[in-house]
Amino acid sequence: SVLSRYENQITILSDYLEEFPETDEPVWILGRQHHLNTDKSKLLLDISARLWFTYRRKFSPIGGTGPSSDAGWGCMLRCGQMMLAQALICRHLGRDWQWEKHKKQPEEYHRILRCFLDRKDCCYSIHQMAQMGVGEGKSIGEWFGPNTVAQVLKKLALFDEWNSLAVYVSMDNTVVIEDIKKMCWSPAQSSGVAHSSAHLHRSALGHNKNTAGLCPGWKPLLLIIPLRLGINHINPVYIDAFKECFKMPQSLGALGGKPNNAYYFIGFLGNELIYLDPHTTQSFVDSEENGTVDDQSFHCQQAPHRMKIMNLDPSVALGFFCKEECDFDNWCSLVQKEILKQQSLRMFELVQKHPPHWPPFIPPTKPEVTTTGAELIESTDKLFELEEEFEILSV
Repeated sequence: SVLSRYENQITILSDYLEEFPETDEPVWILGRQHHLNTDKSKLLLDISARLWFTYRRKFSPIGGTGPSSDAGWGCMLRCGQMMLAQALICRHLGRDWQWEKHKKQPEEYHRILRCFLDRKDCCYSIHQMAQMGVGEGKSIGEWFGPNTVAQVLKKLALFDEWNSLAVYVSMDNTVVIEDIKKMCWSPAQSSGVAHSSAHLHRSALGHNKNTAGLCPGWKPLLLIIPLRLGINHINPVYIDAFKECFKMPQSLGALGGKPNNAYYFIGFLGNELIYLDPHTTQSFVDSEENGTVDDQSFHCQQAPHRMKIMNLDPSVALGFFCKEECDFDNWCSLVQKEILKQQSLRMFELVQKHPPHWPPFIPPTKPEVTTTGAELIESTDKLFELEEEFEILSV
């Protein structure tokens, strides 16, 4: 009955635009500095370029018989989608890419957007996230916390060969450099039994190309750091360090908000956080026949919301994206300089070596898919056909 009540709830976008105050203080948005007095329009363009995921209704029922809307329970999942989408934009389009209304966008943009459509066959859909959450002890329709969303994204990323992200979720407020480098430099994984068998067969024939398009090397890193910055309220000692994270060029913002009310924080002005709010219910949007997506409802074209940092719930998760190893090394240097320089309470720890009292670190791998003999033959045949086509095109 609760879900059916939310099913009919439609939150209309307010016509009131929350204006920024007149101030000389800089505004920081995901590693970029803006000045309201000189480039307010650029600031608003930068914010509207972020993919904005909200409650949706009238999508296919989750699990076949579950809810067809996530209104009232999916806000943290939507915030997790926004953080991940920002990582994918940085990976394929670059941090300085801008979105403009009615302007033609590159194919990579539409492909990123298709990853998040509310369909069971899209890798980061509300369907996939809700069902993966069951393994984390969350029933479908139950509210997630920042750490649970991080764990779900970590698992789903294993099935996403196109983006090929290494997702590291820190434990016990500790980021281990050795473990991250081990994970990001691990050899490209095969895509299930079919690909493994096909690879062996191709090797026997002298075919060594990687049909999944993966090359040995640094896998782009999505780093998520779940934190508890106080007991019932955020401890003021953490505020400066928290704000510093939004200044880093690797910043993906933060997941958090208030109890059962999640927001995606993308920057700050003074002691106010700037965030995108998922609490608007819109209708399900599918891709067009040509693969493009009508994206007007995926960009917030209003001035963003703000809230005082001291009103933030202490349970948060920071996000960072490092496309290359040098980006990660730079991030480590910034953390040492800006976050760990104070000898008082530290927001999190950055250590070089894997703690000896922890269980051994094993980079996560995609579970092998069990297939029947017929399915295996069919799938390997398709892989060979694709490989031959690729070789002809290469010639």
